[in-house]
Amino acid sequence: MALARMRRGESAMNYWPGFVDALSTLILGIIFLLTVFVVVQFYLQQEVANKDSALSRLNSQVAQLSQLLSMEKSGKADLEGQLVQLRASLANAQSERDRLKAAAENAQAATTAAEGKTTELTGQLQSEKKISAGALAQVELLNQQLAALRNQLAALEQSLQTAQNKDKEAQNRISDLGRQLNLALAEHVNELQRYRSDFFGKLRDILGDRPDIRVVGDRFVFQSELFFDSGRSDLKPQGRVELDDLAKVLLQLESDIPPDLAWILRVDGHTDIRPVTGTVFKSNWDLSAARAIAVVQYLITKGVSAQRLAAAGFGEFQPIDPGAGEEAYRRNRRIEFKLTER
Repeated sequence: MALARMRRGESAMNYWPGFVDALSTLILGIIFLLTVFVVVQFYLQQEVANKDSALSRLNSQVAQLSQLLSMEKSGKADLEGQLVQLRASLANAQSERDRLKAAAENAQAATTAAEGKTTELTGQLQSEKKISAGALAQVELLNQQLAALRNQLAALEQSLQTAQNKDKEAQNRISDLGRQLNLALAEHVNELQRYRSDFFGKLRDILGDRPDIRVVGDRFVFQSELFFDSGRSDLKPQGRVELDDLAKVLLQLESDIPPDLAWILRVDGHTDIRPVTGTVFKSNWDLSAARAIAVVQYLITKGVSAQRLAAAGFGEFQPIDPGAGEEAYRRNRRIEFKLTER
């Protein structure tokens, strides 16, 4: 029986208090969420209001900047206009400056007319009983401008006269210097030409009429075979004898020509177009230069001043015979002596 009562009690257990507790907890949770939502909504509204305020300020600043930009553009346009005006004024001033030089003579007449006009205006103003202060100021300003114009004209005339005098003096000096220079050059050339003729004459007398020595223009031309063997730059005994005669003439020439007359004997070496082979020389240019130097060095040993000698090598690049035969080659292999200015 007791077991039966216990079972009846279990079947009649009350679940309502647990349900009420769960419902209360749910409601409290919802209220808490609503409270949080309200608080968040409040702060969001504050933040939106702040953003709207900041956006309004930015819009205001943008408007101000736009206004400033517009003012800057307007100012820039004004400055560009002023720059154009200044350039135009500068061009006018330059044109006026050029015109003043041409109008210097007419300025006197203009000045006289201005003086007459000023006198007439002054007489009229004096004859009038009632004259305004502005008119008197205009007359004074006109007088000042007239005086300034006179001063400018006087300064301009003086500057023009000074410039003309300096230009004339400079032209005269240039003309005199040119004449003196031409006379000096002509005298120098004539003097050197006279000594060159003496040198050629004495050398002809010593060397005589020989087929291996020619006079070409202002140069004595010796065939290379007189001085050197093929492909070599050391002087042959026969060549030394020829150079001994040349050294005698040069020593006499050094004593005859005044020291202030700058001259040299240029020794030029030339070869034919055939390349050098089996020698220490890399090219015809080297060979021709070595031969010219050998001649100069030998003349120095005979007492000729080194300051009066110069050596040059031309290789095969200055032929006197453009042919391709053995005779042309022989003519192009040569040593030339030229008396010239230093």
